[in-house]
Amino acid sequence: MAACGNAAAVTIIKRAVGLEADSKYQQALVCYQEGLDMLLQEIRSTKNDAKKRNLRQIIEVYMKKAENLKKYLDQEKEDGKYHKQIKIEENATGFSYESLFKEYLNETVTEVWIEDSYIRQPHQVNNFLRFCEMLIKKCKVKTIHLLTSLDSSCAVTQRSGLEEIKASLRNYGVLLEIEYSSSLHDREIRFNNGWIVKIGRGLDYFKRSKGQYSLGNCDLDLRQCHETTVDIFHTKHTKKI
Repeated sequence: MAACGNAAAVTIIKRAVGLEADSKYQQALVCYQEGLDMLLQEIRSTKNDAKKRNLRQIIEVYMKKAENLKKYLDQEKEDGKYHKQIKIEENATGFSYESLFKEYLNETVTEVWIEDSYIRQPHQVNNFLRFCEMLIKKCKVKTIHLLTSLDSSCAVTQRSGLEEIKASLRNYGVLLEIEYSSSLHDREIRFNNGWIVKIGRGLDYFKRSKGQYSLGNCDLDLRQCHETTVDIFHTKHTKKI
């Protein structure tokens, strides 16, 4: 790429090219978009016409690459072959449920299946409540199916908490169906628009808040996370056969 005067943009676009060559298309698209945005900002700020022409030529080349990549990814989604992996590093922030799931939620989502054996302890039940709140805000959910395991050490508290969530959801016109399984191991969330999200730690990937009045106690985007991997797929069917 010809010199364009913006070292950060050059670095990011070169990274995008490398990621695309490694078939890491989703990450490559993000880098292309970030680099192109920097170049567009530079065009707006420069008064040098020759530099502007050079920047426009560079933008045109990599804009076309980004557009083609986006079309490819959209087709992969349409064909049900899409797979995106997100690695959440130890102590990372910025991974609230809303941030993680917003790309896959829209008005077509009316039914959600959650399989997670660790909706047991009070903080895990609270995680599930936060997830339900996010669904209420982000889509038109009507039915939520929860399959989890029963913890004998706190069964009364667990059942009571989940029943309270069920009653609260009913006030919003949402039915919560709860089932318990003693042999459940898988952790996944499925939406009836075709998205499947598998999180290594299930919904319980947040670390304990450092204090009642510490940042991150209420806003999960500011809460530190445990290391985990998120795999996101798109299929034509969400219910298991």
